[in-house]
Amino acid sequence: MSLDPLLIDIPQRLDGERTVLVAPHAGLGAEMAVVITQSLAHLRPWMPWAQDAPSAESAELVVRRMQADFIARRDLCFQIYAPRADGSPGRMLGGCGLHRIDWAVRKFEIGYWIRPDAAGRGHVSEAVRLLSVLAFGALDARRVEIRCDARNVKSRAVAERCGFELEGVLRSDALGVDGQPRDTCVYGQVARPAA
Repeated sequence: MSLDPLLIDIPQRLDGERTVLVAPHAGLGAEMAVVITQSLAHLRPWMPWAQDAPSAESAELVVRRMQADFIARRDLCFQIYAPRADGSPGRMLGGCGLHRIDWAVRKFEIGYWIRPDAAGRGHVSEAVRLLSVLAFGALDARRVEIRCDARNVKSRAVAERCGFELEGVLRSDALGVDGQPRDTCVYGQVARPAA
């Protein structure tokens, strides 16, 4: 596929059975600030951006940058919602996306986070599956990765549950939020060759 990424029609909403993913748009900052603040203890060990409670204004700035990156196809973030009875997005549960995009290779990395009271209910696994279908479908991905701290057992379980294979552990690959070296697990899926 040689189509310029800016010309690819990427859906701004992905629907699963129990989860709705919606691309960022202006006006979400206050809600996102609340969700992150309520999730800090849960996220702080793993997410460098979740060390302090954001203000509504700082979160709005992040949302608008996410929206600009989505439009420019630099980073494809989505918010995770529980659907209402009519299928519309209800309560914001977290975030996910296709990151570290390499359009030449057609490689993407899936990232995700969830508020603690929504963890363990299948929302993240469903979000990963929806993003994988998008990547290997409309985006013609050759490779999709999930990378996580080797100590993050829950994140590793999501990758394995969604059919990603552990390809290796990169020793002392990054610094954790505590400034100490950490090992990174690299999980991957590759496109199936055309028959």
